Amino acid sequence: MLSEIQANLLIVDDLPENLLALEALIKREDRTVFKALSADEALSLLLQHEFALAILDVQMPGMNGFELAELMRSTERTKNIPIVFVSAAGRELNYAFKGYESGAVDFLHKPLDIHAVKSKVNVFVDLYRQRKAVKQQVEALEQSRREQEALLKQLQSTQNELEHAVRMRDDFMSIVSHEVRTPLNGLILETQLRKLHLAKGNVAAFTLDKLSAMVDRDERQIKSLIRLIEDMLDVSRIRTGKLSIRPSRFDLAQLVSNLLESFSAQMSNAESTLSFTAEGPVMGTWDEFRIEQVVVNLLTNALRYGSHNPIDVRVYCDGGQARVDVLDHGIGVSEENQKRIFQQFERVSANHVIAGLGLGLFISEQIVAAHGGSISIDSEEGKGSLFRVSLPL
Repeated sequence: MLSEIQANLLIVDDLPENLLALEALIKREDRTVFKALSADEALSLLLQHEFALAILDVQMPGMNGFELAELMRSTERTKNIPIVFVSAAGRELNYAFKGYESGAVDFLHKPLDIHAVKSKVNVFVDLYRQRKAVKQQVEALEQSRREQEALLKQLQSTQNELEHAVRMRDDFMSIVSHEVRTPLNGLILETQLRKLHLAKGNVAAFTLDKLSAMVDRDERQIKSLIRLIEDMLDVSRIRTGKLSIRPSRFDLAQLVSNLLESFSAQMSNAESTLSFTAEGPVMGTWDEFRIEQVVVNLLTNALRYGSHNPIDVRVYCDGGQARVDVLDHGIGVSEENQKRIFQQFERVSANHVIAGLGLGLFISEQIVAAHGGSISIDSEEGKGSLFRVSLPL
């Protein structure tokens, strides 16, 4: 409501009795009257408060009312305050004309007409309150507009995130179905082939050597399926904060050395060679299973993206941390894609057809972070990639 807007009134006169009389005339509960005995005192008040109306006596020692009005009109803060002049001088001096030239909205002669003064003050107070209310409404509308724009941006951002999530889900389901189907197809074909041999009574197909080869192929396909399932379970554990870390003391160099031996067959199949460097034992306290998982992921990536080139692995200590470097000489990763490869379901392959769910680096980074360490990449397209794992001892 307009009546709730407090209005400040300024009255300036060099005679205290005139100030008290005028204050008694215009003061009300919803108004605050400020009194000044000089133009200098009035200027001080004008700098401190916002006024709905200023009533100035014309004849004052020092700076008179006209000079004060001209100063008010030249200042941005006070130029829009309505000014009413009051004077006891006769009408023949044309003070009213000079007052209007100084920017006054009205001119009153003493002795004052009580009803006229109250009426004029009421009018200017009402106008001030209406302007104030309109300004508040405009500010409220502007604030509402800004809030609506912010909400719209938030909705657009949410929509983009949802669309991205849907695309990720669809891509993920497509990748999962392909990755799961590959080992399953191998197992199904093996099973059908054995059933065919059994139906024909072909016992020669089940010699000890051939059975051993069959079991090896089955084991590889089953391990591949288990690996896919474990990766998906790890993502779920990471999201729910339930990725378990069970630290124990072991030699990191020995762990990597053992892993590389188990990778010999895969290296041969990928037509790649491996070099390993370790500066003696690197003892520390970590989760052996999880660190092995990280190294396996890095070696698997090096084989996938290495383009049959040599892979160099190094384990060493530096700056109070254990480090594992895995360097391939393959297709490399662009600077732009280096920011993405540690995200879920990202398979940056430079148009190569690459297997996998795109979870290995994401899971590896989370495991290393859970140990208080970090994993980084230094790469250039066409010149290979260096992945470095740093772990506090």
